[in-house]
Amino acid sequence: MSATLVASDLTVLRGGAVVLAGISLTVVPGDRLGVVGPNGVGKSTLLRALAGQVSPDSGRVDLSPPTAAVGLLPQEPDRRQDETLRQYLARRTGVTAAQESLDRATADLSDSVAGADDRYNDALERWLALGAADLDHRAEQIVAELGLPAGSLDRPTAALSGGQAARGSLASVLLSRFDITLLDEPTNDLDFDGLERLEQYVTQMPGALVVVSHDREFLDRTIDAVAEIDRHQHSVTRYAGGWDAYLEARGLARRQARERYERFADRRADLVSQVQRQREQSVRGAVRAKRRAPDADRSARGARIEAATKSAGRVRSLQTQLERLESGGEAVAEPRKEWQLRMSIATAPRSGDVVATLSGAVVERPGFRLGPVDLTVAWADRVVITGPNGAGKSTLLAALLGRQPLTAGRHMLGSGVLLGEIDQARSRFRGEATAATVAEKATGGTAADVRTLFAKFGLGADQMTRPAASLSPGERTRAALALLQGAGVNCLVLDEPTNHLDLPAIEQLEQAVEGFEGTLLLVTHDRRLLEAVRVTRRLTVADGEVQESPA
Repeated sequence: MSATLVASDLTVLRGGAVVLAGISLTVVPGDRLGVVGPNGVGKSTLLRALAGQVSPDSGRVDLSPPTAAVGLLPQEPDRRQDETLRQYLARRTGVTAAQESLDRATADLSDSVAGADDRYNDALERWLALGAADLDHRAEQIVAELGLPAGSLDRPTAALSGGQAARGSLASVLLSRFDITLLDEPTNDLDFDGLERLEQYVTQMPGALVVVSHDREFLDRTIDAVAEIDRHQHSVTRYAGGWDAYLEARGLARRQARERYERFADRRADLVSQVQRQREQSVRGAVRAKRRAPDADRSARGARIEAATKSAGRVRSLQTQLERLESGGEAVAEPRKEWQLRMSIATAPRSGDVVATLSGAVVERPGFRLGPVDLTVAWADRVVITGPNGAGKSTLLAALLGRQPLTAGRHMLGSGVLLGEIDQARSRFRGEATAATVAEKATGGTAADVRTLFAKFGLGADQMTRPAASLSPGERTRAALALLQGAGVNCLVLDEPTNHLDLPAIEQLEQAVEGFEGTLLLVTHDRRLLEAVRVTRRLTVADGEVQESPA
């Protein structure tokens, strides 16, 4: 079904603060729209408002036809206790809700309730449109193609590994049949095969797509327009064209805005200067006139009066021009200087020559085996680790750091190793302790030190003083980055560090990692990050083995 969604003057408040202000946006069939903006600017809120999950404080969202299906797939897997993967896929694809509506309509039809015929027909049409009739069959195919273990559909999602959960989330996207699909950070945690599948799906899917993403390569390959949410105005500017066209158009718009303001500022300064000069000339003329002897010549007095009148008139004329310039339609506001993250990584004295070793290391758990692995990481090695979801990349890191119990073999962490770590789950910021408490403990700094540190990463008092678990994914990642700047490290361990980060922060992270002189262990599927960061070793984890290839 072809569908059009129109958002008109949407305003959303949260705790009295403006999140979105007067946003108008139209999504038509075939659109591939990327939504970008800094962390915390309201991108996820906009998607939820478009999906009808957030009621705007003013404005409206209209869907044509009203029966069209709009589906939102959030950025975190939102796994539920005791929910199987099969049930999770049915819920995320909208089939569960459609089945419930069909069941109610069927019961009403059986009870001869007025209007039940129409409700049943609408519910059945929606049920069929969402692909409910063959969802189980399609799910079995997709799950097998994505490499999930046999029987995964009937396993609780809580029992899935991080990589398996990422593939389950991808499966829900590939199985969805919405008229308008809303995706929030769909590339997070996906391996290269998953990214390729997602890109193929997005480019070939019917209907319209609105996607929030900070994956520059993904955006470059998939979108044909960009909606940028402004941090200060909370409004949206739409740019036609793909990712590169957006960057060029945004840069041009900012240069033109600065040039308009500079022309206005120059004109204003010139008028202010003229007014000042004319007033000074009038004052000097008046002083000279007073010093002169009384002149009985009427014509001379008249000339002086006329000159003074003309001077005052010129001052009034210039003042009027200045007032018109400042308050009329010619006034140009100075473009805001964008807040920019300035990130660095605090370095500690170097460790010993050997940072970590694994000797005949084996990790086993139900349905999973990694090893035996023999690996030595030396001082100043810059190691990137890649591999399919669920292959064991995070497990390998945990084993190297001594945090993963070994079924067999030995582990050793070298002397003088000071770790700076961003784990995939951002687990330091998942508990009930406040983010400030976590940071004070990690850095040894005072409350004032932590407040200053967090401010550099765009985190204010609200984020510092509430339970860390309540932070958004982007806020948790920024807080984790702040710790790297607050405590000296000589071994940097980054597991999918760009997940949930906005584009300016990703660029700063790239620069900071590139300039870091210690040891680097990096797990990432961010293709632009891999191009930007210098590495000396490449490890691939697949089929229970760890293979090294040239850097």
